[in-house]
Amino acid sequence: MSSPGTSVFTNFTKLCKGLALVLVVGHLVVQFIPATIPYLALIPARTIPFAWNLITSGYFELSVYGVVFSTVSLLFMGKFLEPVWGSKEFLKFIFVVNFLTYLCVFVTAIALYYITRMEIYLYMPFAGFHGVLAGLLVGIKQIIPDQEVLLLKIKAKWLPSIMLILSIASSFFTLDSAAYLPTLIFGTYMGWLYLRYLQRRPETKLRGDPSDDFAFSSFFPELLRPIIDPIALIFHRMLCGRSNVTSEDHDYATSGAPLPGSDSAEASRRRERGARALEERLATERMVPAKSKDELPSDALDSV
Repeated sequence: MSSPGTSVFTNFTKLCKGLALVLVVGHLVVQFIPATIPYLALIPARTIPFAWNLITSGYFELSVYGVVFSTVSLLFMGKFLEPVWGSKEFLKFIFVVNFLTYLCVFVTAIALYYITRMEIYLYMPFAGFHGVLAGLLVGIKQIIPDQEVLLLKIKAKWLPSIMLILSIASSFFTLDSAAYLPTLIFGTYMGWLYLRYLQRRPETKLRGDPSDDFAFSSFFPELLRPIIDPIALIFHRMLCGRSNVTSEDHDYATSGAPLPGSDSAEASRRRERGARALEERLATERMVPAKSKDELPSDALDSV
């Protein structure tokens, strides 16, 4: 029988294993056949005839370090998120966030070229799974915001913010920051946008997470939230419609009962489900052999 600690590195989901294999195979293809890079990577000057690279660019890494980090991160984060979301929703999240991230990177690169007239923005290859990984971190923030990450002793709700701060800071000391920083920024934002407004919740047939704990300002320190909230409200009304926001607020205030999808109902239930899955996972790893048959299997993320 394996020791309790070994389960940290086991029980990865089949879907995540398959996606990890795609990343590894994609890396091997571009390493052994470099001529495929212009057809698979996002090169803004070539995207108009090769529009499929808005999708393919996210599923391979150009460096060995990149493919190792991406596969390991995917396996561990997917180990927790996929059982909570479901395989279909997990795969849909990855596809949508990847596509929207690289679409924004393409538009940004074209805009930067017209502003600076520097052709590097047109011919720089953009590729990598790190945009989706940034979005998955937002999923961790949503499900278990107050759970401390093992070893780091940092609450999960701050992981996306810390990742972006470190990435922006490191960009001042590296020459190739333009190849990854926009992807991380847009991946984080698109992940939040999808979970905030688009993700369908089977238990209510509604979409999104309207809770205050998952507002855009929750990525920032408390001191900045009074400044961020009015700005974020503008984009919220653009996406949802002013009448929708007003009617929801009115119904909530007049009825005195929480709406389906409100913070006190669905958002808190989602967090409880995620925390329960994590607790079951930790209990499974620490259980003695005599209790092993009584525990329910559950996939969860022990470290990020």
